[in-house]
Amino acid sequence: MTQDEWVNIRQRLLKTVGQNNYTSWIEPMVPGPVANGMATLNVPTNFFGKYVSQNFSDLILHEINAEGHSASRLNFALGQSAHAPTKPTPSERPASTIANKPKRADLTTTAPLDPRFSFDNFVVGKPNELAHAAARRVAEGGPVTFNPLFLYGGVGLGKTHLMHAIARELKERKPEMNVLYLSAEQFMYRFVQALRERKIMDFKELFRSVDVLMVDDVQFIAGKDSTQEEFFHTFNALVDQQKQIIISADRAPTEIKDLEDRVKSRLQCGLVVDLHPTDYELRLGILQSKLEIQQQNYPGLEIEDGILEFLAHRITSNVRVLEGALTRLFAFGSLVGREIDMDLTQDCLADILRSSERKITVEEIQRKVSEHYNIRLSDMIGPKRLRSYARPRQVAMYLCKQLTSRSLPEIGRRFGGRDHTTVMHGVRRIEELKQSDFQIAEDLELLGRALKS
Repeated sequence: MTQDEWVNIRQRLLKTVGQNNYTSWIEPMVPGPVANGMATLNVPTNFFGKYVSQNFSDLILHEINAEGHSASRLNFALGQSAHAPTKPTPSERPASTIANKPKRADLTTTAPLDPRFSFDNFVVGKPNELAHAAARRVAEGGPVTFNPLFLYGGVGLGKTHLMHAIARELKERKPEMNVLYLSAEQFMYRFVQALRERKIMDFKELFRSVDVLMVDDVQFIAGKDSTQEEFFHTFNALVDQQKQIIISADRAPTEIKDLEDRVKSRLQCGLVVDLHPTDYELRLGILQSKLEIQQQNYPGLEIEDGILEFLAHRITSNVRVLEGALTRLFAFGSLVGREIDMDLTQDCLADILRSSERKITVEEIQRKVSEHYNIRLSDMIGPKRLRSYARPRQVAMYLCKQLTSRSLPEIGRRFGGRDHTTVMHGVRRIEELKQSDFQIAEDLELLGRALKS
């Protein structure tokens, strides 16, 4: 096959496969001979040849035969450099030369690890104990029974802390391991950069050579079709090689909108762990651990008893806000030369305390009540009038009236479209019972405390 014939074939393939596929998979190949029904193409790597064979072989054979050759199969050889320049045409960009091949660090440099994030200073409580245990197991660097490890939870609950801690521990325990930690945004950027610079094969081979791949905030690749496809293939290649993958996101795989089903399925094939919102005990433990640091930074600055407990009760949104509030308190107290008491705390943190006033929803109340009485949510909201469903339903209506700003008609609509008079009757009935029925009074106290925590 002559160079002129190959140029004609490439021009037709460009129109068929599109610019991205052409640049990545067609342009780097160099034509070889056609003999005995077999057309030879020179490729840079075995992986490259295998991919082209699986995805474009029929198209290429069709175009080779259109040039007057008789070929029924392709042979991919690792001979002449596939990046060697060929005669360019006005419609084609010059092929990359081998001198442009990037160094390993260009594509697989690990993102900086925060020295503050280690296992030693990660405060463990009931909401995060499973995630912490799983992270510890993976950080040992030995074989694990779950791959990938998928950590998810809201902002400031410790996902990134655990990811950094795992990477740090692996590097210390097994420095010979190639551990790559980066955000999903960085993965996408490096992939796009490799496409733009026509170094996609280097990207593929280098990312598939790591021993441990860690990707933070994977929800950011949702809706990015090309990046998702490359992530999927990278994921499969590493799992096939029994290399460990650790992923984090702000929600469960099934809840990430615009994430391909095949990617969701892959992300769920290992251990999926939820970092639950912090409870009061965990928040207090975090504040106590951070207090030591602040007292070292501001020696002699006193903090009144009960302040940490107050903050742990009031600031429930996430750990970052909680830690930031304590840092602000000590800085403010130092600047004005005052002890950190309740007055200073409320003045200094007025904006945080206002924004942290939790909004309790009707749905949250319904869920908590059904769990407390061990009945199905559908039965509590539904039409059944059995006492075992009716009483919890009235308790839930009462709590909705007390703890939300919803009107009686709105509450009725959330309880299976009931009339507001039904809600009013339920509220009154519970008000009466809590004066005479110790069990109802205790249930209301427990539920109220759980909803406000």
